[in-house]
Amino acid sequence: MLPLRDLRPAEAEALLDARGVSDELREPLLAFAGGHPLALSLGAAVAVRDRKASSRWTPQQDVVATLLDQLVGEVPSAAHRHALEVCAHTYVTTEDLLREVLPDDAAELFAWLRRLPFAESSPRGLFPHDVVREVLEADLRWRDPQGYADMHERINAHLAARLRAASDADVLGAVGSLFFLHRTVGSTAEFQSWSGDGEVYEDAFRPRDAEALVRLAAEVEGEESAAAVAFWSVRRPESFRLYRRTATGEMVAACSWLRLSEPSDEEAADPIVATAWANARALAPLRPGEHLAVGRTWTRPDYQGMSPVTDLIQWRSIGYCLRADRMAWSFMAMRHDDPMRDYLRYYDIHDIGQHAWLGGTEWALFAHDWRAVPAQAWLDRLNRLLLTGSEETPAAPAPALAVLSRAEFAEAVRRALKTLSRPGELAGNPLTSSRIVIETGSDPAAALRQLLDQAVADVGEDPRAVKFHRALSATYLHGAPTQEIAAERLGLPFTTYRRHLLAGIERVCEDLWHREIYGAAGT
Repeated sequence: MLPLRDLRPAEAEALLDARGVSDELREPLLAFAGGHPLALSLGAAVAVRDRKASSRWTPQQDVVATLLDQLVGEVPSAAHRHALEVCAHTYVTTEDLLREVLPDDAAELFAWLRRLPFAESSPRGLFPHDVVREVLEADLRWRDPQGYADMHERINAHLAARLRAASDADVLGAVGSLFFLHRTVGSTAEFQSWSGDGEVYEDAFRPRDAEALVRLAAEVEGEESAAAVAFWSVRRPESFRLYRRTATGEMVAACSWLRLSEPSDEEAADPIVATAWANARALAPLRPGEHLAVGRTWTRPDYQGMSPVTDLIQWRSIGYCLRADRMAWSFMAMRHDDPMRDYLRYYDIHDIGQHAWLGGTEWALFAHDWRAVPAQAWLDRLNRLLLTGSEETPAAPAPALAVLSRAEFAEAVRRALKTLSRPGELAGNPLTSSRIVIETGSDPAAALRQLLDQAVADVGEDPRAVKFHRALSATYLHGAPTQEIAAERLGLPFTTYRRHLLAGIERVCEDLWHREIYGAAGT
């Protein structure tokens, strides 16, 4: 067998002309078949006969089955077919990825895959011809939906773990591989090209790049933006990434992700940063140890829209958000009329409030609260959309989690302790929407009761705090009608009892706050 060769675009158009394909059907046919002559001919023959065919045409199973017979043919075993399906589902396939799904035969199956005439190699691994990829995917989803879901979830978990562990240099490839699994979700295909591999590359910012970076910002957005770039490139040089043409080294784009922990009068001179802080304060302020991030991009006109540069910038942005430690908010500054706004909203990134003005340009800040919908929950939603075919778009922010200040959290703990024996009142406590409760996956009121019981018990584990634990237990766990009666049962003067109780409550507040901020295993 010989490797497949695609028709050039003009040749593909000529073939469709010869088959009598209408203008309306050309785009979906070319999107499915590319320049593959057999796929184009077969798809055209079927689509022309289908009176209901429209711009939303997709191949029916008889077309898929015929193409599978012609392009793939018989395979040696079920394991070989499964290896093909993994290769079709992933951006690139390596032996270690294959081992995640087929641990016993990965080396043999990978060697078989690389010899197939429709398999191509890149520096990152193997990938099949686009038409082979699409028909294998369509066949498995139709034939074995649960098998498809199981395969996807194993591959997705492997790639998500690889992203979390990746070095900075490997982040782009890790995000690209992960997000390729979701390429059919929402409008991803409209804003990611998955092309031009090697045409451009990401580079670190160095002080000698400052002048060229400022010129790029001025060319793309004007002098006000250039002044902001000049300010931040000195103040936060590590926040910038540059994108260059591989052939010439010319800078064609740049992005920055500013990590900000507290407002600064000097930094607030940048209207976009000042507006990000204002929006965060209005919706859900930062808590101790948290930060927000502001992302911005500058791209030359010939690389704007769907392009290899846009792919890399998006992957850097996603990688930053999914790997950031204790990031409360991410904000992406974009022109208020940018066509990507619907795309971002689908990914739960919303224009949430005040806009910023830089010179004469209005900027929206598209935001996500990573405390309300953490990284794993965000990825889980994408998996659900892919596997169910849902087109659910989240509403702008109505956080699933209550993001309380430290004072509000402590007050909610005190109120919860007082109502510990009254489940109805406990269910209305703000802590039932806190991270430590929601993450249990249990009934919120019951989970809160269990957390409080454990926190009180933990106070007693410290020999120095036994007296505090006794005061808490007598007051909240053993049902003393009044504090005076609790003090009497403990044989303590009321003032001593009150001192012990307040110290115990403080211990419980500190313990639960620490878990809320750092997680159960935090330090």
